[in-house]
This record gives sequence, structure tokens and C-alpha cells, in this order.
Amino acid sequence: MWSYQHPGFTVHQLPALNDNYIYLIDVDNSNVMAAVDPADAVPVRKACSTLGKPLTHILNTHHHWDHTDGNKSLKSSFDCQVVGAGVDAGRIPEINMEVSEQSQLELGGIKVEILSLPGHTSGHIAFLLKDALFCGDTLFGGGCGRLFEGTHEQMWNSLSKLAKLNDTTQVYCAHEYTLANLRFARDVDRENGALISRISEETQRRMKKEPTIPSNIGMERSTNPFLRAADAEFCARYAAVNSIPADALSVFTHLRDSKDRI
Repeated sequence: MWSYQHPGFTVHQLPALNDNYIYLIDVDNSNVMAAVDPADAVPVRKACSTLGKPLTHILNTHHHWDHTDGNKSLKSSFDCQVVGAGVDAGRIPEINMEVSEQSQLELGGIKVEILSLPGHTSGHIAFLLKDALFCGDTLFGGGCGRLFEGTHEQMWNSLSKLAKLNDTTQVYCAHEYTLANLRFARDVDRENGALISRISEETQRRMKKEPTIPSNIGMERSTNPFLRAADAEFCARYAAVNSIPADALSVFTHLRDSKDRI
């Protein structure tokens, strides 16, 4: 378990399954403890015991089993609130608090902003608490999620929404995919010095068995090719090599389809 302090709360990062991360949001001076995308109940239950604090909430970014499989067991153990997108309520186990971008949600007095991010799934959402973004499978370290239910345009709009957040916003995504993503990024963005530096730094972290997550929005904007599609110079260069239009959506679409074929 790794822990990161934010204003008013601590984020505890729990490895799960093969490459998942579950996050516990531990609100200071309160009884509030929220699990984000509990793929497995066991590490959450163990962490709550270690921290001496019961689980009060589950926050689900989307319905896939590797984000919700712990819901039933954890709700049975802690009688916690299960929060998820109202438009996807029929596919999120044990949900009893349906939210949308218009929802007013707080955890121990800390405002939680809900972001609608269709693309990976049609009902995907993210949770933003001050400078901490819990984005599930929309944005990854150096990459983005596959399009299982949404369109390229929806996913590009969702990523563009995240790219507008402050550079220092910490990106807590749900999988340790960074090195594989950066290998793809290097192939399509070879002139990017910031990317070369990031590959070296993240490789060192993984050699020490440390997580590459959280990253931050500034880093993703400068090194993640799926966000780099907003950069006109990158688009022009990539489009010329691949004989496609040089607009952001066309470049993003080609990048996502190319990554899917690997």
C-alpha cells in the first residue's frame, strides 16, 4: 500500500489482480473512507483493518467487473453506500446512490465533482476531489482506454475535458499500463524529449517495484500521444507520416486504432 496526502484527505493505493489499482480516500478528521473501483474485496478489507477505519462508500467509475467485483462483499461487510452513474445503474452491482454531472456529492465535507466521460463505456464517469482525479479506464499513464461502447469522438471529447484540468491534478487511474503505453508513445512521437525522460524515470520506478501512478495532467498533456492530438505541431507531423487529415479527432482516431492493432 502506498499513501499520498492531499488537502483534507489521504489516498491509499492498493494493488489488486494482475495490474489493477484500488484507491481508498481517507478523509481527515472524519469517519469517511471511500473505495474507488474495488476489483477485489480482500485488499480493501485488509487495508481498512490496518488503518482502523471502516468503509463508508464505494465509488465506481464504470460497470466492468474488474472495477466492481468487490461491491457485493464490501457492502455486506460495511453497509456502505455504492455510488455510480445513474445512466448505468442497471449494470453496477449494489448501487444505491445514482449520480451525474449535476449531482451534489460530498465526502466528509469535501466536494466531489462528477465528470461524465463516455468512450470506454457509455456511462463512464470520473470523480474529482480538489487536486485528485479518479478516472478509471478513460485516461492512463501514457495512454487511454479502449472504446468498448463509445465512439472515437466521444472519447476524444472526454479526454479533452480532462486535459483542461490543472497541470498539477494527480491522475489516479485504475491500471498499471504505463510502460507498455510509453513504448507505443515512443514509436509515434520520437522527437519528444519529455517523453524520453519519462520513459527512463518510469522504467526505474518499475525496476524498484514502485507504481508509475499517480501521474499528473501536465505530464500526460506533454507525453501522452492521445492528449498530444490537441497539439497542432504534433498533429501535422503525425498526419503527414500517416497520410491522414491533420485535425485532432482524425489523429486521435488513427492513434487509437493503431494501438488496438498491437
